Amino acid sequence: MDPLRALRQVAFQLERAGEPTYRVQAFRKAAAVLGSLDPDEVARRSRQGSLTDLAGIGKATAGVVADALAGREPAYLDKLRKVEIAGGDELRARLRGDCHTHSDWSDGGSPIREMAEAARDLGHEWMALTDHSPRLTVANGLSRDRLLKQLEVVAELNVELAPFMILTGIEVDILDDGSLDQDPELLERLDVVVASVHSKLRMPHAEMTERMLTAVANPHVDILGHCTGRLVVGKGRPESTFDAAAVFAACAEHGTAVEINSRPERLDPPRRLLRMAVEAGCMFSIDSDAHAPGQLDWLGYGCARAEECGVEADRVINTRPAARLLTG
Repeated sequence: MDPLRALRQVAFQLERAGEPTYRVQAFRKAAAVLGSLDPDEVARRSRQGSLTDLAGIGKATAGVVADALAGREPAYLDKLRKVEIAGGDELRARLRGDCHTHSDWSDGGSPIREMAEAARDLGHEWMALTDHSPRLTVANGLSRDRLLKQLEVVAELNVELAPFMILTGIEVDILDDGSLDQDPELLERLDVVVASVHSKLRMPHAEMTERMLTAVANPHVDILGHCTGRLVVGKGRPESTFDAAAVFAACAEHGTAVEINSRPERLDPPRRLLRMAVEAGCMFSIDSDAHAPGQLDWLGYGCARAEECGVEADRVINTRPAARLLTG
C-alpha cells in the first residue's frame, strides 16, 4: 500500500469511527508532510527511523508508513476497519449518492474535492454538496455571493471528476415563519435543497407545526432535514414537538422527501416517526450529513434503520442516478 494512501485511509476510518478531530488531523497532516517529499526520501527516512524528525510526523504515523512500505496492512488501519455497521446492507448497496454533505466552505473539515473523491471511492456516482445558509453564522453559512462562487468551483470540479458528479445544493435554514434563509431565485438554480430547523428548537407545538408545514410546501424544498433536531449522545437534546402526522402528510402531498439522517448522534427521525412517515406514503433520502470524508460511510446507519422500519428502496430518492433524481 502507498504510504500516503495508508495515512489517508487511517484518517478516513477515524472519521468513520467518530474519533476526535485532533486524531484525524494528525494523520491528514502527516500525509500532507510526506506528500511534499520525494518517495525515495520517505522510504530512506523510514528505514533510518528518522521520519519522526519531521514536524508533523509522530510515532503512530511513522508506524503506519513503515507497515505500508513493508507491504503490510498497517495494524492501526486493521483495528479501525473492524468497526462494523450491522444491517442495511441490501439497501446500502442500492444507494447511488448522498443528498446531504458539507465541506470546509461552511462547517465541514475538508475541501470539496476531498469530499467528492471520498464519495467516489465509496462507489457513489454523485454527491450533493449542501453547505449551510447564511443565518447559521456559527457554521460559517454561505452568503449569496459565496454560494455563487461555490457554484463556479463545483462546475470546474465536475469537469475534472467526470463521470462522478457533484450536485449543487444547500442546507437552508427554516426560519421562524417557515420561510427559507436564501434568495428564492438562487434556490431555484440549485439541484438539491435540504431544509432544516436549526433555531428555536423548543418552539411551541402548534407554531413548530406551522413552521414546518410552510417549509415543506415550498416548491424549492426537496428534502426535510433531521426533522426532530434531536441529539442522542452526550447530554443529548430532546426532540422538537410538532404534529408529525400533518407534516408527513404534507411531505407526501408536495413530494418533499423525509431525510433519514445517518449521523450516529442524530439518527433522526426516531423509529416511531419513521414508521409513521412510511405509513403516510412519504419518499425518503438516506443521508450521511457528513462533515468529513470518513463520515460519508455513515450511510449504513441510516440504511439499517430504514430497513428495520419498512422503507423500500424504490421510495429512497438517492437510489436514483443523478439524471433521474434531477428530473423527479
